[in-house]
Amino acid sequence: MDVEPVSKAFFQSPTFGRLSFDEVFEKIVQYVRESPHRKYSLVVGTDSLEGDITVFVSAIIIHRKGAGGKYFYRKIRRDKIENLKTRIFTEASLSLELAEALQEKLSENGFSKLPIEIHLDIGKNGATRAMVKELVKMIAGSGYVAVTKPDSFGATKVADRHTD
Repeated sequence: MDVEPVSKAFFQSPTFGRLSFDEVFEKIVQYVRESPHRKYSLVVGTDSLEGDITVFVSAIIIHRKGAGGKYFYRKIRRDKIENLKTRIFTEASLSLELAEALQEKLSENGFSKLPIEIHLDIGKNGATRAMVKELVKMIAGSGYVAVTKPDSFGATKVADRHTD
């Protein structure tokens, strides 16, 4: 899949509008600095919608534990992908690419301790149950925490909201 690099991508935010990846990162840092004593997690999740084309939406959520958060998302439109396994692995790959770009920026800016979770649109029930072990190992092997349904709100709620 030919996708522009994350560093050159633009994201949407319900709060801030259209932002470059660097601007998204600055908003995340600003949000953390507002209440540095709080606990945070950085969540990345991707969902897709199959129609005449396949729309992938990757979301970045900065979650202030117990006090909400902010989110940003990017849409990618591709030729129709009918194979569920291909579509789900593409979602996971897009999330990993985004997490890697965020981790690099965090390390460069003194925020390397901010944990990143990757939320997957898969669970122990339904059509994706056979992929859970493989995808969780893929994410964990890349150094991230993998979260699946019903707890993967980054993919199943936030990213899903923008797949239309």
